[in-house]
Amino acid sequence: MSFVCTLIASKGAHVYGFASRSAPQFAARAITARQMATGPMPFEDEKMPFYALGVNLAKQVGGQTGFKSLLNDDELELVLTGFGETLRGTATQEGGAVLEAYGSKLNEIIQDRSSNIIDSVKKEGVEFIENFLDCNEEAVKTDSGLVYYPMTEGTGAQPTASNTVEVHYHGTLIDGSVFDSSVDRGQTISFPLGGVIKGWQEGLAMMKEGGKCTLVIPYDLAYGDEGSGDTIPPGATLKFEVELFKVT
Repeated sequence: MSFVCTLIASKGAHVYGFASRSAPQFAARAITARQMATGPMPFEDEKMPFYALGVNLAKQVGGQTGFKSLLNDDELELVLTGFGETLRGTATQEGGAVLEAYGSKLNEIIQDRSSNIIDSVKKEGVEFIENFLDCNEEAVKTDSGLVYYPMTEGTGAQPTASNTVEVHYHGTLIDGSVFDSSVDRGQTISFPLGGVIKGWQEGLAMMKEGGKCTLVIPYDLAYGDEGSGDTIPPGATLKFEVELFKVT
């Protein structure tokens, strides 16, 4: 097995966020701040609510726009300066005048850089799919671009978009980053197959109860140019391992 094939094989991971944009997301899992922390909090407890406000604002703005990948460190410092001065009321120029003068230029910069990044992400997805097919002889690529790789053949019912399915799944980006996994949570999940992304609808319709497969889903069958939150980038190809337990 080549180095590329070995690398791809090592990236078997599991995914969340497969609900279509129009369908309600599955219930978020509650977890305390202390449970989420990987280390001590940066401030004492009485100050942390205000720090949390900053985190919330950063996730709302930076998380959706992806500023950390669009701006260099110097540019990010300018963003934080503009935010701080405006919030404190210490800016030397009125905010409306700044936006009037430079808002359109900002939009051009963001759009240009975003387009370049999305194109790069899409290209990486295409290359990943090509390598995956080269390394897995039993994998098939459908007319839509979906890659289906059977791991265990099922013998039971085969679902359609009108069915509800019970599955275990493990989803990753092509770099192996896990964005969600029912396997990791230790609990299967049931949902109407017609309410999820196209790649899942097509892929699970190729399975039978008791089967297990890997799905490699190109961006246009997943979340397209928009991505999903701050976990699935725009233009991202997704990889899922799926085990189908029940069709109703």
